Amino acid sequence: PARYFDTKTTEPISFFLSGLEELLAWQPNSNDDFNVSAVPLAKRQPPLHSRRPRTLVCHDMRGGYLEDRFIQGSATRNPYVFYHWRYIDIFVYFSHHTVTIPPVVWTNAAHRNSVPVLGTFITEWTDGEKLCEAFLAGGEEAYSAVAEQLARIAQHYRFDGWLVNIENTLSAAAVGNLVPFLQELTTRVHSAVPGGLVIWYDSVLKDGTLRWQNELNDENRMFFDACDGLFTNYNWKEEQLEHTRRLAGQRQNDIYVGVDVFARGDVIGGGFNTDKSLRLIRQYGLSAAIFAPGWVYEHLGKENFLQNENRFWGLLADYLPTHSICTLPLATSFSLGMGTSTFLDGKDEESGPWYDLSAQDIQPLYPEHQGRLSTSCCLQDAWCGGSSLQLQGTIPAGEERVAVRLFSLQMPAPPKLFLTLLYKLEGPQPDDFTVALEVTTWDSGTCLEGNPTSLPEPNGRHYPRFLPAPPPGLAKLLAACHRGFHGWTSRCYELELQDCSLRDLSVIVFRQQPSLQETSFTCLLGEVRVLDTASVAASPLQVHSVAASQLWWQ
Repeated sequence: PARYFDTKTTEPISFFLSGLEELLAWQPNSNDDFNVSAVPLAKRQPPLHSRRPRTLVCHDMRGGYLEDRFIQGSATRNPYVFYHWRYIDIFVYFSHHTVTIPPVVWTNAAHRNSVPVLGTFITEWTDGEKLCEAFLAGGEEAYSAVAEQLARIAQHYRFDGWLVNIENTLSAAAVGNLVPFLQELTTRVHSAVPGGLVIWYDSVLKDGTLRWQNELNDENRMFFDACDGLFTNYNWKEEQLEHTRRLAGQRQNDIYVGVDVFARGDVIGGGFNTDKSLRLIRQYGLSAAIFAPGWVYEHLGKENFLQNENRFWGLLADYLPTHSICTLPLATSFSLGMGTSTFLDGKDEESGPWYDLSAQDIQPLYPEHQGRLSTSCCLQDAWCGGSSLQLQGTIPAGEERVAVRLFSLQMPAPPKLFLTLLYKLEGPQPDDFTVALEVTTWDSGTCLEGNPTSLPEPNGRHYPRFLPAPPPGLAKLLAACHRGFHGWTSRCYELELQDCSLRDLSVIVFRQQPSLQETSFTCLLGEVRVLDTASVAASPLQVHSVAASQLWWQ
């Protein structure tokens, strides 16, 4: 069927639903299986609902369902990717179809990086009026059926809820049922999807007129009260932020103030000035909804997209609270889910462009320190997948080292950790440097490094002990300890800790010789792993009764 499979290639594709009939007729079926997310939402710290401002990203690009609709990837050159997941809290996939089911590749990539994904339920123009008349003015049975279907769809495809966007006027009968519809949808999503969310877009008012308010006020407050959050329109002024915060009270973090990166209309700042808008929003302790950050790709072009993307998010980083990893194992090759080649064990196995966000790895922080350090993605060389993480910087005169924070962690440290690192030093004198891992722990009077020879480290810094060879029981898994080739260096470490809580994982670049001149370095990271020794040593689960379906031989 054309809805589920591309008519040209027969490959499985993601899809949307148009109109009320398609929504009410939807049933799960076996052609659907490719579309179900295979990656559960990873845990994070602090949890999404903790009391701090959040960041929502609303992805709106040329109508949606572009190359990202190919569930098993495509040979797309210079595709759009998003990878600053550590800096955002919620991802919305937006299009103008009635029911936007997020392409499963996005849900997989976001979930792997602890970010929930929302689809969009939208009605607009005269068709939208008719649709709303049919299901809202039709009474409880009609709107309950819509709420039930939307909750079932999110549950079936394993995404996390809905942005609801009613952009047309409503009759008195229809607007009278809007609050009960939102309440029912929210209740159903909460019960069908753990951690599910329903967010309302600032559009129609309590009397049914369509008039964007750019704030929370008495005209739209009842819709906010009926669900998990309000996404405001983009043309706000500072006094409206103040008014919104006052009215939202304890729920100020549930207000997502809209920022259009394309800067359409009368806005404070978009493009590379988006930080101006965010600075104001955060002054009032409100959450932010960044709309169409694909501006970087659409407006500035594909050619230098990765550099421009890092610049865009780097300018916002001060206003984006990050979330930490709180479970082990942590293993990543930094792949973006795209490439100009496919690498395996450091070797270019297959030249040619590819794009598959489901293959995107856990993404790190992307720290920038003006002139001192930059972190970027390198497509020219990788250990595994399509890209590696490139660190470029200088070690200042008289100093010995530079630390690059890759991940913030928040979890109790197991008694013993194994860590592996694969790296490649580039540039004129790679032998001038060594590279190692550093683990920091939260300050506590009890935390000790378990190795009896070591003294308690000041300020919670630990340098894991280098292992020339893996311990016998782990030799197979940690073949990494001496498998560096194709110019890559491989290192294995262990760290024993008592009563500690993990805080950060950093890479340290050391100078071999002290120097009175500053020295520049370029280092590619190909893979990092942090493993709890106890769970690694346990025997793996036995897998039974594997079945394959939907096979197509070519």
